[in-house]
Amino acid sequence: MAKNFLSGLFKKKDDNEDAESTQVSAPEAPAELPAKPPEPEQPPPQEQPEIEADTPSTEQSVVRAPVQKHNWYDRLKQGLSKSSSRLSDGVSSIFAKRKLDDETLEELEELLISADLGVPATTRITSALAQEKFDKEITDNEVRAAVAAEIATTLSPKEKSLAPSPMNKPHVILMIGVNGAGKTTTIGKLAHKFKDDGQSVMLAAGDTFRAAAIEQLTVWGERTRTPVVSREVGADAAGLAFDALTSARENQTDVLIIDTAGRLQNKTELMDELAKIVRVLKKIDPAAPHDVVLVLDATVGQNAISQAQAFSETAGVTGMVMTKLDGTARGGVLVALADRFDIPVHYIGVGENVEDLQPFRASEFANALAGVVAS
Repeated sequence: MAKNFLSGLFKKKDDNEDAESTQVSAPEAPAELPAKPPEPEQPPPQEQPEIEADTPSTEQSVVRAPVQKHNWYDRLKQGLSKSSSRLSDGVSSIFAKRKLDDETLEELEELLISADLGVPATTRITSALAQEKFDKEITDNEVRAAVAAEIATTLSPKEKSLAPSPMNKPHVILMIGVNGAGKTTTIGKLAHKFKDDGQSVMLAAGDTFRAAAIEQLTVWGERTRTPVVSREVGADAAGLAFDALTSARENQTDVLIIDTAGRLQNKTELMDELAKIVRVLKKIDPAAPHDVVLVLDATVGQNAISQAQAFSETAGVTGMVMTKLDGTARGGVLVALADRFDIPVHYIGVGENVEDLQPFRASEFANALAGVVAS
């Protein structure tokens, strides 16, 4: 747990206008005519066009009809479509009416490695297939199923929910990761989820190095109606963390989520700052931080491994969140990370909406990534 941190250290307007479409008011009953009526006049020609212009047409209604919401697995499959297509199309190309032989195994190996699954997982998959199906006819569906099975086996032990303990007041979560990984956005989404679960939340804008990070977290605080502790750009991040924890304790807040800077190019400075944050937190609560969550961007592929390595060497990482899986064909890197590091996976993200960040489920991820076709 995070106690080991130091030792490691470190909105459609329903264009139906709510059918406030200009109600075609029935023409008013004409007023009583005077004894000598005026010259007859034609009805105003502009009224009808006005009504038509304000009334949504059938075509508009169809185009702007509410979009049906999909369940999480549908969103997951859509989000992983780039990675899945790379694997699935490649497997279909290799195994179209062919036996499993040395040549097809070599092609499969190259495909899996290029999809960022990593060498260990690739070796396990090809070895298992060779043992069971060598020199036999094999369908692309069978290969995809084998890939999915190995991915699920590798990732299942990494499933772990991020569940703040009611014993901690507050439960402190320190968020770490390089700038651009989606750390601040993830914090906002987590705040939304915890509040939906009935927990009170406070945020701390600990990335005092960047004005944009402070502003972004403030916006998320406004969206989720969550208090945000912040200071001016350049302020001491550790002092801010101390104030945030003090305030959270006084207010009996359930969860405190602290953002941090991610200037990996200044590794020594960054890690020293993280160490200082932890030290001041422990002055108030020796068990804090209770979780140290590393946010990784899937679009960087194998670079995610080097980032995880850097933070693991100097910080007590207790779990990870993988973001931006919808923007890459390199989603297999999560498998390589699981082989390399003993770090649980709490959440994965496949979009910008709050509901696009969901708890990690290995079997769902494996099937979506491998493009398994239901029989």
